[in-house]
Amino acid sequence: MDIDLNADLGEGCGSDAELMPLLTSANISCGFHAGDPDTSARALALAFRHGVRVGAHPGYDDPEHFGRRELEPTEAQLFATLVFQIGGLAALAREQGLGVSYVKPHGALYNQACRDDRYARPVVEAAEHLRLPILALPGSRLESLAKGRSGFIAEGFADRRYLADGSLVPRGEPNAHIDDPQEAVAQAEQLIQERGVRSLCVHGDNPRALLFVQALRRALEERGHTLRAFA
Repeated sequence: MDIDLNADLGEGCGSDAELMPLLTSANISCGFHAGDPDTSARALALAFRHGVRVGAHPGYDDPEHFGRRELEPTEAQLFATLVFQIGGLAALAREQGLGVSYVKPHGALYNQACRDDRYARPVVEAAEHLRLPILALPGSRLESLAKGRSGFIAEGFADRRYLADGSLVPRGEPNAHIDDPQEAVAQAEQLIQERGVRSLCVHGDNPRALLFVQALRRALEERGHTLRAFA
């Protein structure tokens, strides 16, 4: 089975150069929740050098909280900032000889859009407007609203724990994160087999991101999966 391996990069966390060669897709920050045009451009250059597919990773303009604080923009405001962020990254990507292939919202926006139509609608509308599929949780409102419109790719997180309803454990809770790479591998296989996940994510700001990605690559290949960016 083909499995995509992605990470959130271009956020100024310092591990892009080590992670990029191990990935098949990279979610490049649009510079609002973290990073800036220079860090985004450098991440795009790395992606080009290593043949990694890139997606736009837009988030709230809230770098103080790394885009992980839930905000309440109107649907019109959210649509406008998404088109602005994704369009800007697409222009930077063209300068590097790349195209943006998908959209993955960041942090609080991701979680809100997965569960609430008020946030999912403008994400889907922006993605449809720009003719890009969305990468997000299976069974989410984003998946439901994207059907027949923007397109959708089911994503799972190797370094985060899940609630029974398929959503992520909130970061403020003590069991939100997976710290053992082998536990991450076991969860990744479960997500592939039981939830239909076709793209696995490790957060680029995770201090152990490199260990996690290395362990995932090794285990997935040993289990007969082919690491390849999704079509």
